[in-house]
Amino acid sequence: MALRRSFGKAARAVRLRLGLTQAQVARRAGTTSGVYGRIERGDMMPSVPNLLRLCEALETSPDVLLSHGLAEEQVPPVPTRPAPDEPPEVSRIVRLLRGWSRERLVLLRKLVELADLELHR
Repeated sequence: MALRRSFGKAARAVRLRLGLTQAQVARRAGTTSGVYGRIERGDMMPSVPNLLRLCEALETSPDVLLSHGLAEEQVPPVPTRPAPDEPPEVSRIVRLLRGWSRERLVLLRKLVELADLELHR
């Protein structure tokens, strides 16, 4: 829920900065005004393909829309040891993430959440 609201606020802020209406953004992104309005209100998240079309329509990148409100986010610490039953790939990913900044970790978590939403539709 927080991700949807944060994403919607960011989309609205970018749209207003460009001086566009919801209808104009929707048309540029190939969606309806109603759907775009729901996204801005935080009622829904776009699918990954629609996210990319929205970014083109808003002349911005996904990280701008997904990282809105980073200061409010909390990132859990990266575990120091893998669980005994953890696949080796998880350990490799954890090692890669250890040096990442808080902001990059939050952005990655949001991208994973978005992908998870898309997979469970």
